[in-house]
Amino acid sequence: MTYPVATIVFVALIAFVIVLGFVAGRWKAGNMDSIEEWGLGGRRFGTLISWFLIGGDTYTAYTFIAIPALMFGAGAIGFFAVPYTVVCYPILFLVFPKLWKVARNHGYITGPEFVRGRYGNRWLALAIGVTGIIATMPYIALQLIGMQTIIGALGIPGHIPLIAAFAVLAAFTYTSGLRAPAMISIVKDSLIYLTVIVAVIVIPTELGGFSAIFAHVAPAKLILPTPPAGSTGAYTSYATLALGSAMALFLYPHTTTGILSASGPRVIKRNAALLPAYTFVLGLLALLGFMAVAAGLAKMPQFAAGFAQYHASFAIPALMLYAFPGWFAGVAFAAIAIGALVPAAIMSIASANIFTRDIYKQFASATSPSTETLIAKLFSIVMVVGAVLFILAIPNTYAVQLQLLGGMWIIQTFPAIAFSVFTRFFNGWALLIGWAVGIVSATYLAALNHLMGAIWAFHILGYTVPSYIAFATVILNAVIAAVLSVPFNAIASDRARDATKAADYAA
Repeated sequence: MTYPVATIVFVALIAFVIVLGFVAGRWKAGNMDSIEEWGLGGRRFGTLISWFLIGGDTYTAYTFIAIPALMFGAGAIGFFAVPYTVVCYPILFLVFPKLWKVARNHGYITGPEFVRGRYGNRWLALAIGVTGIIATMPYIALQLIGMQTIIGALGIPGHIPLIAAFAVLAAFTYTSGLRAPAMISIVKDSLIYLTVIVAVIVIPTELGGFSAIFAHVAPAKLILPTPPAGSTGAYTSYATLALGSAMALFLYPHTTTGILSASGPRVIKRNAALLPAYTFVLGLLALLGFMAVAAGLAKMPQFAAGFAQYHASFAIPALMLYAFPGWFAGVAFAAIAIGALVPAAIMSIASANIFTRDIYKQFASATSPSTETLIAKLFSIVMVVGAVLFILAIPNTYAVQLQLLGGMWIIQTFPAIAFSVFTRFFNGWALLIGWAVGIVSATYLAALNHLMGAIWAFHILGYTVPSYIAFATVILNAVIAAVLSVPFNAIASDRARDATKAADYAA
């Protein structure tokens, strides 16, 4: 089934942001042959732009598809995204203003580069960098899945529109760098806010109010199940999933890049206070999953093919088409699709920064600043092309499974990055061993789950304690790093290799 009005509005808005992406290179103009200008926007973004940019690369197209879909299919457990995006902002406030200051003082543009400066250990930095790139690839692929769902809902056949959209993405990322997603994020977030606010007013009115909506949802899906005797049940699953996700969020290369592009620590602190506005919108967005249940969309013939192909992920597109006139559905679909372009662009730039500074530059011959930037630009294209091939070559289920693993892997960088802005207690080699144990144990437990779930039931002193695998394994990682640091520092301390100074970390 096709929707011509929605499609026209959708295409017009996408064309507008593509033009904006190419024009963005002239905004806050700088020397685009410098990787700091291309990959960090010259560290000149103020409070408002940083708010849009960090929000734009944190709340992605897949977020806006997957969270309501989880509520639609699984119920209350899907609401974990709301507390997790509350807990993450104290972490942002405490850790990243210090990291920004060190990075600015020493010219660092990535998290792994900071780790190498802190410990003088390029192998630890390499491990952190490779983890970031590998965790990012399926994340970009998930943005493609989100956009693919939207394009499919409009009745546009084939992969050609998706390929074309991301080819243009690669082009304006190459020319405009981080300025492109920064400028486009203003449009994307404005459209998202408009869509969600209108949706939570109009759709409940059409469905008889929120009481009627909740009445249509199975009682078992409205609350977490009561744990059985001898087990903490869904309570610890929910809590550790929220906390572990919060610890991982700003360690992803794209979110770190968004933060380091700010003009100063005060901008980051202000955003830690202002960004919870996105959490409020996310809570409203999650409720759209219950609205889709109440509307009975899965039983409507016009949406049968969409649910058969995309399953619960089709709930939001179907709800938009059901509740709104074609032109506004086109606006909503464009908001979600642009929500794929913005984070995908930042992810490719962030990965390119890591590849250039933490892999190529460290293990190849010295390069000039312009050559360094060229390498970063080319690698950003490689990331986008790789993600497209990923989607075309393998089932979408694998991308979801690899993203599940990506979250478990990226959190293993928490001790090396987050702890290191507060203390030099750790030894670099001990952190590397802790990282390796965390990666292996997380992957092993996920494999035992057949990559179908992120929760593992641990048996402790006669109690069953289900936990997010990533959270449990990063605790193991940190404990091993702490224990080994004592003898390692006694035998062969690496503190003399610290290129940073105590003054870098002062408030």
